[in-house]
Amino acid sequence: MLRRNNIVERILLVILGLALTVNASANNSFSFDEIKGKITGKVVDSATHLPVSYATISIFKVNNPSPVNGVVSDDNGAFTLTNVSEGSYRIVVNFIGYRKKSINNIAISKTSAEVSLGTIFLSPSTNQLKTVEIVSKAPIVENKIDKQIYNVANDLTSQGGSAADVLPKLPQVTVDIDGNVSLQGNSNIQFLINGKPSSIFGASLADALQSIPASQIKSIEVITSPGAKYDANGTGGIINIVLKESRIEGVNGSVNLSAGTRRENGSLNLNIRKGNFAVNAFFNGGEQINSTTINKTNRLSYNGARDTSTNLAQNGSSNFTRGGYQSGLSLNWDISRKDQLTISGGYNYFENHNYGLTSQDQTANDLTNNTIASDVQSLRNSDSRFAGKYFDYSAAYKRTFAKENQELDILINSSNGNNQSNFSQQQTYLTGGYPPSGSIGNNPGKDHETEISVDYTQPFSKKFTIETGAKATLENINNTVVTDTLKNGLYVPNTNQTYGFNYNRKVYAAYLSATFALFGDFINGKAGLRDEYTNTTADFPGTNIPGYNIVAPSAVLSHQLDESQSIKLSYTYRIERPDYGSLNPFYNVSDPHNISAGNPNLKPEEGHNYEFGYSKNFQQGANIYIGLYYRYNTNDEQTYTTFYDSLKVNGTTYSNVSFTQRANIGTETTEGLSLFASLPVTKQFSLRSNMNFSDRITTNPGNPTVSGFIYRINLNATYEFGNDLIAEIFGNYNSSQRTIQGTRPIFAFYNAAIRKQFMKKKISIGLTATDPFNKYINQKSTTAGPNFYQSNLREVPFRSFGITLAYKFGKLEFKKDKKDDNNNLPDNPDGGGGK
Repeated sequence: MLRRNNIVERILLVILGLALTVNASANNSFSFDEIKGKITGKVVDSATHLPVSYATISIFKVNNPSPVNGVVSDDNGAFTLTNVSEGSYRIVVNFIGYRKKSINNIAISKTSAEVSLGTIFLSPSTNQLKTVEIVSKAPIVENKIDKQIYNVANDLTSQGGSAADVLPKLPQVTVDIDGNVSLQGNSNIQFLINGKPSSIFGASLADALQSIPASQIKSIEVITSPGAKYDANGTGGIINIVLKESRIEGVNGSVNLSAGTRRENGSLNLNIRKGNFAVNAFFNGGEQINSTTINKTNRLSYNGARDTSTNLAQNGSSNFTRGGYQSGLSLNWDISRKDQLTISGGYNYFENHNYGLTSQDQTANDLTNNTIASDVQSLRNSDSRFAGKYFDYSAAYKRTFAKENQELDILINSSNGNNQSNFSQQQTYLTGGYPPSGSIGNNPGKDHETEISVDYTQPFSKKFTIETGAKATLENINNTVVTDTLKNGLYVPNTNQTYGFNYNRKVYAAYLSATFALFGDFINGKAGLRDEYTNTTADFPGTNIPGYNIVAPSAVLSHQLDESQSIKLSYTYRIERPDYGSLNPFYNVSDPHNISAGNPNLKPEEGHNYEFGYSKNFQQGANIYIGLYYRYNTNDEQTYTTFYDSLKVNGTTYSNVSFTQRANIGTETTEGLSLFASLPVTKQFSLRSNMNFSDRITTNPGNPTVSGFIYRINLNATYEFGNDLIAEIFGNYNSSQRTIQGTRPIFAFYNAAIRKQFMKKKISIGLTATDPFNKYINQKSTTAGPNFYQSNLREVPFRSFGITLAYKFGKLEFKKDKKDDNNNLPDNPDGGGGK
């Protein structure tokens, strides 16, 4: 413990020293006597009286042609410029398709530190635009008080890929070669799409992430310190995938196609917006082309009672394919200036197929006489398939009020899933005279989840706002397991391995949180409490899952050191509810030497997460983020493997078996450092890097404490040649990781891309390459226990080449019929600046 404390103290001293050094050198260092003002306002379309989202608001000092700061308006058109020094300013509001608006003679002083510009009306331009070129673009990573936002549209090397290809580039996120995702070293993550859960993540996270093309994603939000408004589930945090949606008037869309040696996909987006009504539709699909992975496993085990050792060597290959598609339709109706209704639905499908042949050689040795007791050689054919169909639909109502930021939101979200999995395995013995053995299984299932939530926001002043709400989550899963066993050359029903179950979980939640400013604007913060009660019933044999209630506090405090740098400190309490897959006691015997099952006695994992962050933006566009985090989990849920010389499963005895099951094992402590930096070296050349270093300490009562240092480093370089030609290269390295029973493998890769745009950026063609000089990536791992040691080598084909084509189409109409719009939106706008 002393060593770990020293590490934390040294890191804290380094960060504190860096923050003080940068702050001391800044042009406008903070002091209690210095005036730090605030300018607020709301941007509205003068014709429709609808909010203008993502308008650019720039602030200029008088007689200075360069802006000193800037923000964009939110979904309600509102904006806030904070930490404005004393002086006279000019505000410029701009958005494509509208005339630029300037507001002059804005004074910040001791007597007028807060200035409200009221409602600023932008007038639509009178021209019809056939094509639109947006010169400015959002930074690739944005640091917010409670999250980091990765803007996927600016990511070149992920073109033609999927969400799984984008995630390794996110700050604090690590992805292994199988698509397993961890956030700050924790794999218990809650995934959302557009802020809502989806049933597609329930059956197979890797398949779901592979089914979402990168071209369909606008941004991905990394939320390591979720507030009380978010569900408390997920000790690692939340990753929210935000899909593209057009907010511009008119008809427009895009088509993206990609073909490659490892993956092919395509997507179509169509957006129609006229006045107070909008329709957004999309369809995308993708396929991972057949690839063959080579597998080599050696396990040495000991039987002390008989004084023998057994060596099992398994060598084989497996062929894998994956595919799927998604579709969605969203209807948005601005009933009035204050009422908005959104109805959306989507249908998703994905599948995978894995089959292969494995040769097995099981040798038993008599340690007393140092002789070979037996040598059994066999061949195992295996085949598994999975297919899932999912339908999501939601209805959302938003009501705004005369008071700015006062808001009522009602959401009903529902998901229905139908999935089917099948497996077969058969062993043919080449020696020993044993008859063939095998089994086939059929596993259909249904998943239905409904969420109903109500959220209300009440601002009492510009410095104090209350949020409150309630939510009910109802989940039902029906599953049937049918297994046949090979006997005398025929497959006959195995009643011990055939059953069905019904799983129900209900979560009822309520929360209260407050957003506030202390000591003027010296500290801005958000704090809250969330209460959740969980009731789970399942007719697993001999299972009784007790209900439980948790109270989850959260808080985040931030301080703006000056206009370019800030610090934050946060705490969140999170839990990880075991899902039905972890609880289901069904035995998976698709490989009789490696059997797994769920554990119905699992308890929720509890996590306490602390984080300190520092961010700095430089005048030339460079920015850095430095984060320290400390996580302490109890009832830590880990996968644990036990070796059995023989294991009886539902009436059948299996020999030489590694049995894997999840269990609540002691505690886990993670201390880490996260670094992000973006540097525009020249106008054409820029660099970006993410680094994460952590030490994870796991205690397991009765066993030695395990401490493992892990790190992840990546580097992204972009060069713009001019004439709409751009190139990018990305490299990633995940270190090996020590676990409670062994090691996980190193994962390193790199990819490169080049893109050329034509016809005023309406058409683009790109080329991509991933690990072009390495056919395989080697994945070496080990697992050990008191009486066994196992090593595994997988040679995974990762090399790929691809070509992508993107086309943007549409005619954007900004001219409005004011009379018609006023009929649909009867409320008159409030008065304000800029009218």
